[in-house]
Amino acid sequence: MSTAGSTASRPRTDGVAAAFWNAAIVRAVDYTAIAKPRISLMVLVTVAIGYVLGSAGSWNPYPLLHAMFGIALVATGSSALNQWLERHTDARMHRTADRPLPTGRLSSGEVFAFGLTAGIVGTLYLAVQVNWITALLTALTLVIYVTAYTPLKRVTAFCTAIGAIAGALPPALGWAAAAGKLDAGAWILFGVLFLWQFPHFLAIAWIYRGDYARADLKMLPSGPRSAQLTGQQMVAYSMVLLPVSLLPSQFALAGTSYFLAAVVLGVGYLACSIRFAVSPSDKTARGLLLSSLLYLPLLLLSLLWDHIQLLQ
Repeated sequence: MSTAGSTASRPRTDGVAAAFWNAAIVRAVDYTAIAKPRISLMVLVTVAIGYVLGSAGSWNPYPLLHAMFGIALVATGSSALNQWLERHTDARMHRTADRPLPTGRLSSGEVFAFGLTAGIVGTLYLAVQVNWITALLTALTLVIYVTAYTPLKRVTAFCTAIGAIAGALPPALGWAAAAGKLDAGAWILFGVLFLWQFPHFLAIAWIYRGDYARADLKMLPSGPRSAQLTGQQMVAYSMVLLPVSLLPSQFALAGTSYFLAAVVLGVGYLACSIRFAVSPSDKTARGLLLSSLLYLPLLLLSLLWDHIQLLQ
């Protein structure tokens, strides 16, 4: 009888264990979504490029690994706190309504604690394992993104400029981790990423303008001239980006190959911006968005490659 009882209880035990692991996997997936790993990966790539450029040819991989770990924690914290603040507006937008907070799969308290802990631990880790300037700048990135950019989205389209500051800092973080200071090269990288973001995010805002309107988020110029003003801004920032992107060649960070690549990529990005300005539509906005997604990695890889060639 004991054998039969043991056999009968085993399916119940197995069922409880399976339910536990299924629930754990679901929560892990939800926390991964909260962390926005694709954005964090892009951040870390720009950090690594900034680190290599800032190390002047004598770079040690261990500080880079420490820097990437700490910055990844802070980026995770920023994403979590951003979603905690936007949980109500996310629930009103089609593209974000299925996130863990709007659906109730994770509680607001859980996400807030997760984000705050990741941000604090990441900052302290950077201060101890890398240097204080990297820790300070990384913490500043979180503060700008969470306390300025996120709430300003409900108030003014100027929020894009504030968010672009936080979005442009990662290569400077890598530079600071390598050099312990910010030289002209770090600010050039900052300028390139800062300017690149405007056509990129304005294209996204145009494509999802209906969603943003439902959530009452001010991501585009308002009024009857919204399309015209949006196009003008895209063109203006693309035009300024072109000469700024050539500065690495003038500061001995890269050579002729990068210069030519930056010209070709910059002209292409500008052309896509002009195309939207002339004919504002979802089609031209998506074309500009695709152009932006190609422009930045190709530009940075060209810069990195040419920089390494100069050092050899």
